[in-house]
Amino acid sequence: RINMDATLETSEETGFYDRNAAAKLHERIEKRQQVLAEDVERRKEARQSQSVAEEKSEYFVSSFNAERAGIQELLSGCSGADRPTVTQKLEEATAKMTQLQKFLNDSMIFLSQYQIRVAQGALQKLQASLNETREEALPKKKFAFRSRTKAAENVSDSPPPPSSETVSSGVTKVDEATISAQTGFSNISNESLTMTSEEIQSRDVLLTHLTNCKVRLYGSPSTLHLKHITACEVLCGPVATSVFVDHCSNSVLGLACQQLRTHNTTDTQVYLHVTSRAIIEDCRGVSFAPFCWSYPTLDQDFAASGLDQDRNNWSQVDDFNWLAAGTPSPNWTVIPEADRKTAWDP
Repeated sequence: RINMDATLETSEETGFYDRNAAAKLHERIEKRQQVLAEDVERRKEARQSQSVAEEKSEYFVSSFNAERAGIQELLSGCSGADRPTVTQKLEEATAKMTQLQKFLNDSMIFLSQYQIRVAQGALQKLQASLNETREEALPKKKFAFRSRTKAAENVSDSPPPPSSETVSSGVTKVDEATISAQTGFSNISNESLTMTSEEIQSRDVLLTHLTNCKVRLYGSPSTLHLKHITACEVLCGPVATSVFVDHCSNSVLGLACQQLRTHNTTDTQVYLHVTSRAIIEDCRGVSFAPFCWSYPTLDQDFAASGLDQDRNNWSQVDDFNWLAAGTPSPNWTVIPEADRKTAWDP
């Protein structure tokens, strides 16, 4: 307890207590008590906030695992079933996968980085299992991409099947991992390539083995795959689900999507709009900035894709090769504002 009488100042001339000193002392005591009370309240709110976050996290984990188990059960039920039953189960599993991805996206605000990585890894394995089940139960006829010399010419939907890896007509067989893609460009150099909304809307698009090309994809595809892209500039309208980039180098990409997965990519700029978190693996020299490409029907394509135009996590990047907590990954950077590209087409 502070001895107020002992601390009051006495005037040497009058011998009376200094009333101003007493008032100042009272003020200091009241301020100190207020600070202590505010500190107690902050600690209380922090404990409550932590408790709520833990409860939300526990709910997410249990709900996520239950939904994942339900999808796995649907896929298991495809084994030995007739075609109509398989089709129904796969459609249901696909819808549940979309809901589960949205559940993860909406929960990221209170999940730890470790929990996000675990959930994203589980979704990736589940998607691979779904694709494998679909291929086994409902196999599609293989097709090939044909090289094009005209900019706006897209891949034929039903080309003749190739007899070998490369046939005399110039048709190149696409690897097994990407035969589900339905349209795109392949094996082209030094060209300007364009596809319209009618050509790519709600379809899977594959760009592979392109060198020094300028690509413009107007519309909202379902997915986008980029493989073996060198010294290219690729701009694409809003992708409803995921963009997969593999073996890309010295390129500039403009992408809007729900999820971005980038592998084996070097010295590439990505102008990105992503509603979850971008993922890189086995990459170096990758840099990011906000998506800034625009064309007349962009808003309509965002609406068609279902992406939230006001939610962009372009700078939230998870590097699966860099798990050191609290230390930024050296494999990616943010493009300085002064160095960002703003004009794309004349």
